[in-house]
Amino acid sequence: MPSLMLGQTALYVTLAAIAGVAFGVLAVSLISNRGLRHARAESARILAQANAEAEAKAKAIELDAEKRAHERRQAVDREVSQALAEIKQSQDRAVRREEILDRKLEQIGQRENKLDEHEEKLRKSEQAIETATAQVESLRRDLHDRLGQVARLTEAEARSLYLEDVKAASQQEAAKVTQEIIEEAEGSARDRAREITLMAIQRYAADNVSDSTVRSVKIPSDDMKGRIIGREGRNIRAIEKATGADILIDDTPGVISVSCFDKVRQTIAAETLQKLVADGRVHPSRVEEVVEQTKRDVNERIQKAGSEAITELGLRGLHPKVVEAMGRLQFRTSYGQNVLRHSIEVAYLSQMIADQLGLNGQVARRAGFLHDIGKSMDHEMEGGHPAIGMEFLRKFGEKSEAVLNAVGGHHADIPSTTPYTPIVMAADAVSGARPGARRESMEMYIKRLEQLEAIARANPGVTEAYAIQAGREVRVIVDAKRLDDATTFAVARDIAKRVEEEMTFPGEIKVTVLREVRAEATAR
Repeated sequence: MPSLMLGQTALYVTLAAIAGVAFGVLAVSLISNRGLRHARAESARILAQANAEAEAKAKAIELDAEKRAHERRQAVDREVSQALAEIKQSQDRAVRREEILDRKLEQIGQRENKLDEHEEKLRKSEQAIETATAQVESLRRDLHDRLGQVARLTEAEARSLYLEDVKAASQQEAAKVTQEIIEEAEGSARDRAREITLMAIQRYAADNVSDSTVRSVKIPSDDMKGRIIGREGRNIRAIEKATGADILIDDTPGVISVSCFDKVRQTIAAETLQKLVADGRVHPSRVEEVVEQTKRDVNERIQKAGSEAITELGLRGLHPKVVEAMGRLQFRTSYGQNVLRHSIEVAYLSQMIADQLGLNGQVARRAGFLHDIGKSMDHEMEGGHPAIGMEFLRKFGEKSEAVLNAVGGHHADIPSTTPYTPIVMAADAVSGARPGARRESMEMYIKRLEQLEAIARANPGVTEAYAIQAGREVRVIVDAKRLDDATTFAVARDIAKRVEEEMTFPGEIKVTVLREVRAEATAR
């Protein structure tokens, strides 16, 4: 199209030139020689005017062509945009259809799983019916055989069989009576144990001290962060190497964080930073000097904490290493509960329970206080803290077998040889399970409840399971058609056993199994 317009423009220019020449020739032939100059001037003017008009028309034609081309391009762009929008809508519809199809496939899969489960239940029910039918048939044949035998028995033989039946029935009744006596004794024992436990808790109520693995140190300005880091990080490396803790410096204004699993090293690192910030002089040699001074201060506080705890409890004859180990528990927590305060609490509770049972309260108090001593060094040695603590006490002169067995067996790692071991176990559970003693994260709490319900639902015949009382009890509902009363008690024992083996929890968890039979009839 632009080339066509250019051709038209050239044609117009040529025509204008021809017209000008014609006008010039005509003027020359008409005018005389006297008006030749005037005619030439007029022809030149006409020729210039014709050229100007031709150029103006050419420019107008070019502008019009460019305008039409621009409008055409805009129209094409609009058509392309509209086509792309339609393609995008088609793609979105296709994606939505795929999502709907995926959900429908998932629902179909779930329905197939439910159908499979239903078929499996029906198959098991049919098997149970067949088994019951076979048992009934066997009993019928036995009864028929016995009736045949009775018909051929003498009086003495019949009397002997009758006495055997009476003996079997009497044994069954005796078993029922024994079960009732055992249940009554267990109920009385539970009531007595509950009374002793409540009395001990009421007589001793301690505060709970919690800490975390990260501790913050305030600084006067963010310029101090650069001084703590030092040139090429030499100062912060010196602090971490000397204390064994991680120094975390981020964009948080006015704060430096100290992270360490060992609370003693964390305390040394945090107090070292506080002293360096207060002093203002931060370099590797100064860091080593301050760390050594802080270690001496912390060791003195450890020794003081252990000595104060022993004085508070009135214990005697403990090796200085034992005192130091107990003092280190001041810097350790378990589920947010300070282990040293927990040990003191267990000591008092153990003494109260032992006094109520007529045992030696001093021995119980000593065993309760030392039961978690292995936690002060279990990150340095292999094995669990009960075994570590028992060997540590034996190494440093503990002679009481009751104390050693209580320390080594308070988590049932070894058999109990004295009554003080279960006393310490009970006091340890009471101290950890009392309200406000320990805390756990919401995520761990939810996982524990889910695990508890999953363990209960895994038993055959269980239809539903619900964790209640903040995870202290699980209610289990069983199918009354599949399980009888005797099997229900077995299910409760099996669930409790699996919970003990597979879960870690403070205190105890009650398992309640419910079996409900509903009889319905309609009167018309």
